Amino acid sequence: MNTLKINHINSSGINPYQRQISQQTQQANKSSQKTDKVEISSEAKELQKASQLEQERSRKIAALKQQVQNGMYQTDAEKTAEGILKYFTGK
Repeated sequence: MNTLKINHINSSGINPYQRQISQQTQQANKSSQKTDKVEISSEAKELQKASQLEQERSRKIAALKQQVQNGMYQTDAEKTAEGILKYFTGK
């Protein structure tokens, strides 16, 4: 009995569906490697800073209101007078 030995069988030629599946897998891998990129404009950053400043200012105002209502708010008359003079004289 004679036996023939066949080496290096091209399996993709035997099963064309295997080639299609491998191509789909490669395409899926390529598409999964894509990433999104977001850039925030300088205007948006300015708006964010303004929003944070507004929140901070609101907290300070609330604290001052609480001090006034409790009678704990104290002012320095000299500093107040200096501030008024600077405002009206522009110095």
